[in-house]
Amino acid sequence: MIRITITLFLMLQFHNVAAQTDDEKKIRAIYDLALTEGKAYGWLNYLSNQIGGRLSGSVQAEQAVNYTKVQLDSLGLDKVWLQPVMVPKWVRGTPEFAYLESKPGYTSNVPICALGGSVATPPGGVKAEVVEVKSLEELEILGRDKIQGKIVFYNRPMDARLLNTFRAYGGAVDQRSKGAAEAAKYGAVGVIVRSMNLRLDDNPHTGSTNYGDLPEKDRIPAAAISTNGAEFLSTT
Repeated sequence: MIRITITLFLMLQFHNVAAQTDDEKKIRAIYDLALTEGKAYGWLNYLSNQIGGRLSGSVQAEQAVNYTKVQLDSLGLDKVWLQPVMVPKWVRGTPEFAYLESKPGYTSNVPICALGGSVATPPGGVKAEVVEVKSLEELEILGRDKIQGKIVFYNRPMDARLLNTFRAYGGAVDQRSKGAAEAAKYGAVGVIVRSMNLRLDDNPHTGSTNYGDLPEKDRIPAAAISTNGAEFLSTT
């Protein structure tokens, strides 16, 4: 009885090792094919440089979908089809600009770029005092009394000490994605967000903002400011 048990155990162990070896071979073959005959960089080049920006609902987004279908068809997959879906369509509109008034009569132009999904400013723009914060939690600490009627300036930079830059990005991007919605709850009239960028330069980096279930009437405009602009605004 003991001999049978040991024999079965050894057989099962051998079977598992064989199965793992087969899996490893298949995975290795996929890796080899991707590394030696992969087309991903070519596809990415076409999407980025030939089609260009692909905002939701744009002509370029539709072109990208059709291009992707053609490429998938060429791979010999069983079936590839397009399925109609509803997507938001956001149009940036005219170029944005902002002026920083350090004292009466003295203004400086700072580069900004509207966040994707942001509501527009009124025709005359928004003019208000700026209150700087480094986190969403600071809004609660300051409270409505110190935020209402002001522009909230989120100025928490990406952490340059992190080798994994995506971790640095993830540690700061909540200001951009949730900042407008949270500031609006305290009566802010607008939001400026430091660009998600480790470099100091004059190029604002945009990205999406999400108002969640905040009523449209309560939504406030939001824009990204360049990292140099953020430094200037913070010290003015």
